[in-house]
Amino acid sequence: MKKTDYINWDEYFMGIALLSAERSKDPNTSVGACIVSNENKILTVGYNGMPIGCSDDEFPWEREGDDYNTKYFYVCHAEMNAILNYTGSNIKDSKLYVTLFPCNECAKALIQKGVREIIYLSDKYADTASTLASKRMLSAAGVICRQYEKSGKTISIEL
Repeated sequence: MKKTDYINWDEYFMGIALLSAERSKDPNTSVGACIVSNENKILTVGYNGMPIGCSDDEFPWEREGDDYNTKYFYVCHAEMNAILNYTGSNIKDSKLYVTLFPCNECAKALIQKGVREIIYLSDKYADTASTLASKRMLSAAGVICRQYEKSGKTISIEL
């Protein structure tokens, strides 16, 4: 008889996004993303961090201050990194699992690449102009957005 307490697809892919977020060096907001095909195959993953060649130790991680000396001009978001990490030819009609609702810049890229559904864990910036613009574009483009429903399962991984 097969085991019955296995995780479902949403749990699995959000788990991959959460694990990917653990690679982020951002001291305030670690975000992970996992893009999946219609056949439930992982196409690519990403997390938020500095671009290749830009030292995590030399570029700013601050959230406050003049723009030039905060992280916002430098950090690549998890969704953008997932898109850029993809080595295949097409992510059209895919699903994105992400730990934080995408900003307007990532939404534009996701729409352009043909992502059809976004499953997000947190929407903590729901009232910001960036997120409101993101939701406006995603809705206009017919992208389905739904918040991940936590199942309450806990998985412990010893590394």
